[in-house]
Amino acid sequence: MGRAKAPCALIVMGVSGSGKSTIAAALGERLGWRFEDGDSFHPASNVEKMRAGQPLTDEDRWPWLNAIADEIGRVCSRGEQIIIACSALKHSYRNVLLRGRDDVRFIFLKGTQELIADRLAHRKGHFMPSGLLTSQFNTLEPPEASEHVITASIDESVEAIVDGIVRQLKIDGGKSRAV
Repeated sequence: MGRAKAPCALIVMGVSGSGKSTIAAALGERLGWRFEDGDSFHPASNVEKMRAGQPLTDEDRWPWLNAIADEIGRVCSRGEQIIIACSALKHSYRNVLLRGRDDVRFIFLKGTQELIADRLAHRKGHFMPSGLLTSQFNTLEPPEASEHVITASIDESVEAIVDGIVRQLKIDGGKSRAV
């Protein structure tokens, strides 16, 4: 596989509690790119299911993933950039998000289950209960290099994580160079 195009979309991925929204928002601010939380693309039925402590099935996820992929397509076709926080736990989910594009990059936020469980225990006002963390780790298929992924450890400060991602993306002032 050749080199990927400069990205028009970054998908910050990982299990619930890994810091996807926080890192994606900070990265968007740093780069001047629009940020969207993938959770906002969930239908109400998915949110209610998760709030009730029920893991989503693949059938629940397909419409959500397709809605995110549609948004990526709209943004990229206008020559704009977007950063989306989205769990994207399985290869098949990431394939739906990509739709064969080579101008979308994944940022995998990696951390131990213990660290993330501790974070979830202290998080307020989020619909995802900490009890679903084990199912998220069981579902997680870590991305492979062929998926144009940047892996970032979550055991650093937000600023340090964003600095490392920007360095690896080779993005300066909101515009991409070769990646």
